[in-house]
Amino acid sequence: MRRITALFVIALVLAVLVGRSSISSGVSVNGTTVSASEVRAELSAIAVSPTLQCYLTAIAPASFSAGGGSSTMAASGVAAWSNLRIEGMAIDQYVRSHLHYYPGSDLVKAKASLEFEMSQAAAANSLSCPGTAAQALAAMTPSMRDAEVLAQAESLYLVSKLNSTIPLTPSALRTYFDAHRSSYETICISVAEVPTTDVTAFAAAQAKGASVAALARKFSIDPSSLHGGVYGCYGPTSNLYAAVRADSATTPLNTFPKTPLTTTSNGVPYALYIAPTKRTPTPFAQAEAAVLADVRNLNANAANTVKNDILNRAVIAVDPALGRWAFGTNGPTVFVPALPSTADVTGSTTLTAPSALNYQ
Repeated sequence: MRRITALFVIALVLAVLVGRSSISSGVSVNGTTVSASEVRAELSAIAVSPTLQCYLTAIAPASFSAGGGSSTMAASGVAAWSNLRIEGMAIDQYVRSHLHYYPGSDLVKAKASLEFEMSQAAAANSLSCPGTAAQALAAMTPSMRDAEVLAQAESLYLVSKLNSTIPLTPSALRTYFDAHRSSYETICISVAEVPTTDVTAFAAAQAKGASVAALARKFSIDPSSLHGGVYGCYGPTSNLYAAVRADSATTPLNTFPKTPLTTTSNGVPYALYIAPTKRTPTPFAQAEAAVLADVRNLNANAANTVKNDILNRAVIAVDPALGRWAFGTNGPTVFVPALPSTADVTGSTTLTAPSALNYQ
């Protein structure tokens, strides 16, 4: 009996020690751990640097602002940073064990690449960060910065080894452009913004053969109706090009689509019809920036598929204070710690005395 009791005590002690180790481990990938104290140091570096917060928001949209106290961070920021750390660690392990690669001198190139991507992400999200991407990296702790540059180098190498990756070289971009010229035409459009009450009449007039200009003049409330709906022309250098291209890609010239988009004006919903009226070939020199963006997105999608496969196969542990590791619609990720349902929280009136207490 004493022996059984002793074994039970030993098992209990081990369970407590394992529990403490798990709780204090921070984040772990396949047994490699970033300690809770190191994660706290990294979060502190983010919390005191508006520049670093801004660039992290650009690459991992979340709130990295202060939380409920002066020394805290919003839960979304903590979860987002934990996720970035886990992804970097998983890729690091995969590249070393499966591809036998260690960057070495490539770290200098990787640092410049990371700064460029951070700057591009900030510009794409219209963020005016108070400092440069280089200053954001400088605000990190040394181990934090080393880990991010290493993860960038290994990510670049991993992407370069994918069969679906398109090199970001001038010749490769030109080849891609030549194979997709119709995707980079300058597009002229006409629009009709139609009250929902007039959609049926609009469709009937269109079925009878009314032209784009006639439909816009009769039904559209947009100022362009005075000119038959003529709205403008958009080439690959336009900020609106991606949206215009997507909204008119399958619509024949000089025809409004059967199914409109929806829009609102002063809170009132309207049907928005967009008709391409002219498509003009664009020289590669003018389309190069758009081609580069498209190829990067294609490469990123391919890399994201591989990244999710790596994460799916990895053994991940996250301190509950940092977030919850779970599967989402876009793959495994760190979610913000779950909060109790409001239905399970007793009303505040039960926490308040019905009348002032009289202490005697």
